Amino acid sequence: MLMPSIFGENLIEDFFDDFAYPSRGVARYNTPTTNVMRTDIKENESGYELSIDLPGYKKEDVKAELKDGYLTISAESKQEKDQKDSKGKYIRRERYYGTCSRSFYVGEDLDQNDISAKFEDGILKLSVPKKEPQPKVEEKKYIQIEG
Repeated sequence: MLMPSIFGENLIEDFFDDFAYPSRGVARYNTPTTNVMRTDIKENESGYELSIDLPGYKKEDVKAELKDGYLTISAESKQEKDQKDSKGKYIRRERYYGTCSRSFYVGEDLDQNDISAKFEDGILKLSVPKKEPQPKVEEKKYIQIEG
């Protein structure tokens, strides 16, 4: 039986686990990944303004790439926390590594020089101009007839 994706592997066990371990149920549905890359897109006369929330990321962790008409924003995070006792033995050691990305179709008539980007206070702001596709001029190609 297929279940909607909001449920885990086993609906009944997940249901009762939420009662037995309520904090685990909250943690499962409120993970930081659900809050990453929330995007607001505003249209104006000259183009589009994108505001992408990237809390906890640094400017050097964020990349924007334009390829085949798609603008892809990606972010990568690495964190390591070590706690040692007075003898140098680990008491706790945690590592986290994660990436996220999101793509937007902006058209094949744009190049990377048309798009401007600014990262400030955990928000990436992009300005994407509107460009009308240039009609391709049909070039007539004649075959030479020898005679």
